[in-house]
Amino acid sequence: MAADRATGDERNALFLGIDTGGTYTDAVLWSQARGVVAKAKALTTRHDLAEGIANAADRVIATAEINPGIIRLVSMSTTLATNALVEGQGGRIGLVMIGFTEADLDKSGLRQALGSDPVVFIAGGHDVHGQAKALDMEALEKALPNLARTVSGFAVCAYFAVRNPSHELAMRDRIRKKTGLPVTCSHELSAKLNGPRRALTTVLNARLIAMIDRLITATEGFLDRRGIHAPLMVVRGDGALVSAAFARTRPIETILSGPAASLVGARHLTGLDNALVSDIGGTTTDVAVLDRGRPRLDPEGATVGGFRTMVEAVAMRTFGLGGDSEITLDDQALTPKLKLGPRRLVPLSLLAKNHGSDVIAHLERQLKAPQPGRLDGRFALRTGVPAALAAGLSASEAELHDRITVEPQPLDKLLSSTSQTATLNRLVSRGLVHISGFTPSDACHVLGLQHNWDADAARLGAALFIRRKDSIGRPLAETPEALAQQVHAALIRRSCEVILETAFAEDGLDGPQTVKSPLIERALSGKSGIAGVRIAIDRPIIGLGASAPIYYPAVGEMLGVEARVPRDSDVANAIGAVVGQVRVSLTAEISQPVEGRFRVSAGETIRDFGEEAAALAFAESTLREQVSARAMQAGTDGAEIIVSHDIRAATIEDKRTFVEAILTATASGRPRIAR
Repeated sequence: MAADRATGDERNALFLGIDTGGTYTDAVLWSQARGVVAKAKALTTRHDLAEGIANAADRVIATAEINPGIIRLVSMSTTLATNALVEGQGGRIGLVMIGFTEADLDKSGLRQALGSDPVVFIAGGHDVHGQAKALDMEALEKALPNLARTVSGFAVCAYFAVRNPSHELAMRDRIRKKTGLPVTCSHELSAKLNGPRRALTTVLNARLIAMIDRLITATEGFLDRRGIHAPLMVVRGDGALVSAAFARTRPIETILSGPAASLVGARHLTGLDNALVSDIGGTTTDVAVLDRGRPRLDPEGATVGGFRTMVEAVAMRTFGLGGDSEITLDDQALTPKLKLGPRRLVPLSLLAKNHGSDVIAHLERQLKAPQPGRLDGRFALRTGVPAALAAGLSASEAELHDRITVEPQPLDKLLSSTSQTATLNRLVSRGLVHISGFTPSDACHVLGLQHNWDADAARLGAALFIRRKDSIGRPLAETPEALAQQVHAALIRRSCEVILETAFAEDGLDGPQTVKSPLIERALSGKSGIAGVRIAIDRPIIGLGASAPIYYPAVGEMLGVEARVPRDSDVANAIGAVVGQVRVSLTAEISQPVEGRFRVSAGETIRDFGEEAAALAFAESTLREQVSARAMQAGTDGAEIIVSHDIRAATIEDKRTFVEAILTATASGRPRIAR
């Protein structure tokens, strides 16, 4: 059901959108008729995302003062899959390779991704035309009893399964019958060739199934307890929506879910079809291109955690730059320079808001000391993850971890030696401990640009920071306000650089190196000699994120381009989660194994024809049926289907010779809602 054909009742239906970001979980209540009805934020609970989701949803429902039972659709974008792959998390799985050899594990990073997880090689598979080789299941039968006890799921990949998946299906059925465990087949995730990369994608998907299942189950449980009996949708990495049941079996497709939702939200909020979208959060800035109303996708497949997958996802570049970025001083240069990120700190202003006067008291104590200390203005506290996740710590790590509590402790009292700083950093990298210090968010509180946390703590943090001197004894700034202005300007400048880096990379240049060139430096600084340099971008910038209004007008001015910061830009991702469409695609291939025989391979359907036209007609009708059924599984009842044909033929001595044809069917529509 397209939005413009919605009935009056459907236009007024209330939808709940949720986005789990690195720092905050956002929630919005939205309807087609009224737009954003209410919005709310809660801190993301990384050890249990469902907790943060429940907190944000409860707040937005309370803000709107509604009966939650009237909500007709819930949709969320989640960082779970992306974070899990980046951090190397996931269940232990068994990989079954049909028709491949040990050498294939060394391609596409498959061996590295597999790690110590078991793999079983099986004789079989198909050729490029889908002709079967002999399938020998003996090795699998021998391995299954032990695997059933030691893995949480299976990944199955067969040679040329995209042309004939019968061997994968046989393996899937056998494994499920013998073990009862979830099985992912490679042909279900991609229709592209390159078996090792397809196997890699399948391995990662199988690892994520249990994790995404827990998140969805917990979210469904929360919704049920609140009396919300509405379909639950999840944003895919290309910005499309799919049902929770669909996402459960294909969690790999939710990587880069949050960035994709931000692009959908950006277009909805601005109406712009072409733009550079820059989403600044507490931890990162995500930059991507909006082209003709759709997110530009990575043609090679999404890369997450160092692995190039076959998942279609937004071509997003992520930088460690945000409102909570760590500020350090590069004092090796003649003029000391501020560096931002990539590590995130808890802002002092937020720490004081959450933990009270003790934070202020320690900052004042440090400021009264006759000499500045290297640990001034820094605190440590536990993140709140379950104690079980602290397993495997070294003796020194465990000793320090035991002394850190959920209440912040100043580092000058906590650490007794320089070596303990490295130990503390290891605890931070494990996700067990947070560090707090002066950040750009604190600078904005000093300047009066933000007012949501404790400005006194921010000012004290700035006062401690400027006690530091450069290599020849000069102070970094004369006043806390002067330092805050420098930090604010540094973040604006760095934001310009990451936008340009993305634009240059999309144009096929080396983005990082190009941005470092003296000409770009001159253009951004506004300095000119005999020759002046200007930069032109062919589309406006859309600034998203809670702090976007503070920075992006100046970013646009520095780049000489319009910068739009739409209303509700602080919850654009959550808006993108509910305004998107369900969209699924399937492909069919027609090959000619021998002259005069046209073989259609459409998913699990294989059929031969004597004429090209008959094969094309059958392929299209079959694809339409398959994609319609897939769209219903993904969560829409009224999908519009478009089929494209790519027919490849050669002309030899004035005679046309068929080579192959690829048909792609795309079904799209609005998600079904509760009646």
